[in-house]
Amino acid sequence: RHTRSLCDWSSDVCSSDLLRVKNDMISNLLQVLPVLLVLLCSSLAVGQETPPQVEWFTDHGGSQEESHAHYVMTCEDGGYLQIGETGYVGASAKMFVVKTDAAGNLDWKREFGSGNKNMGNSALEVEDGYLVCGMLSRNSAILKLNKSTGATIFQRTHDLGGADAFEHLASTDNGLLAVGYRNAEDPNNTFFVYGQGHISFLDANGNLLGSNSVNQHLSQAYRVEPTGDGYIIAGGTEDALQYGVIKINASGNVLWSRTFGGNNEDHCFGMDLGADGSIFLAGHTLSGTANWDTYTMKLSGSGTQLWQRTQGNPRGFNPSYIHDETWGVRATADGGCIIAAGTGDEYSYSDCNAGVCSDQWEAYVVKFDGNGSVDWEETYSGPPGNDWAAEDIDLTSDGGAIVAVDNGEFGFLKLDSFLVASNPADFNGDGRVDAADLGFLISAWGTPVGDLDGDGTTSSSDIGLLIAAWTA
Repeated sequence: RHTRSLCDWSSDVCSSDLLRVKNDMISNLLQVLPVLLVLLCSSLAVGQETPPQVEWFTDHGGSQEESHAHYVMTCEDGGYLQIGETGYVGASAKMFVVKTDAAGNLDWKREFGSGNKNMGNSALEVEDGYLVCGMLSRNSAILKLNKSTGATIFQRTHDLGGADAFEHLASTDNGLLAVGYRNAEDPNNTFFVYGQGHISFLDANGNLLGSNSVNQHLSQAYRVEPTGDGYIIAGGTEDALQYGVIKINASGNVLWSRTFGGNNEDHCFGMDLGADGSIFLAGHTLSGTANWDTYTMKLSGSGTQLWQRTQGNPRGFNPSYIHDETWGVRATADGGCIIAAGTGDEYSYSDCNAGVCSDQWEAYVVKFDGNGSVDWEETYSGPPGNDWAAEDIDLTSDGGAIVAVDNGEFGFLKLDSFLVASNPADFNGDGRVDAADLGFLISAWGTPVGDLDGDGTTSSSDIGLLIAAWTA
């Protein structure tokens, strides 16, 4: 007997089949609709989620009085790597790199540079090593380190003009793209140096192939991420007055440029891309705030702003005295993001609430959902009198996070899992099972696409499984 896989839409047989499927679907939906309405109302009534707890904390110091990290990375072996400097830039600083295992135990640590104009800015893991970048003797620097020992495979410096540095790296078809600045007016600043935005193309061994100015768009190119047809670069505009983001092609030509911000200083230090190409920017702002507040936004892949949020003063002190300064952001699978900041005051003002005082800095972490609503926020602190500030964040394979904490050393703060594990009922891949997945399942009714129970078709039993996953 011939079996039709496609329906002849003019036939009575097809029409009757479709009518039967439609009636079955309506009947089944009427049965589960009361349950779905209860679930929907319950989900809307739920407030912020519970913040993750600290799984562990450890720190590792360098040879100088203080060590300050700027970047943290989850490594392929499950361990973690931080890069920054030990000592003060302009006095005694050396580039400093620390690698730990998955539990925070020290694998190795290395220092680089002589003199006093050295610092590390970020890292990139490649198949046969860690690429770290920053500044050595006021020149842009890139090093490749052995994964197991931290031994130097190569070290390259490039004088791009005045005091210059590489801030971040991305892989290209021909090697590497490094973004940063040159001709810094404040070369001892470890954050915004009032320079001229610059990008450089390097081969796989760190040799300079070519470079372009992007100073028309960015005073300091701070982060770069590859896209399917180019690279997104973000940082600060002239005098750090606005967030700046550009897209370039593989040749370094600017395809588009966007700026965002208010009527005062807006400092952009974090950028990451979502799985769908959306762009997350993070930093802090004085625009429309009593003092510095975290400033986070989501853009479409073409640079259209989807939402922006300011968030701060989580401990409830006088907002005029509180700094909330964001340095890192990571996109999450639910279409949202998580930011890492520090919160505290730097004035003679001091206030205490339930034993917590405003002039003790704490690490401040905020999780936003895909629409910019706060899923949760939390501060994390060390012993009394010990300042903490979160300098960067990365996601971990168990659904948690690793936070780079400045406590005078390189602090590694591991947070418990807070991301929803992959679920077969999560049809749209946003990290949760909800009404959107139900809509997808209904649209797949009678086909194998929404089959959860393995019977080869999408039916009422699959709705039951989705509901179970929704309420789990």
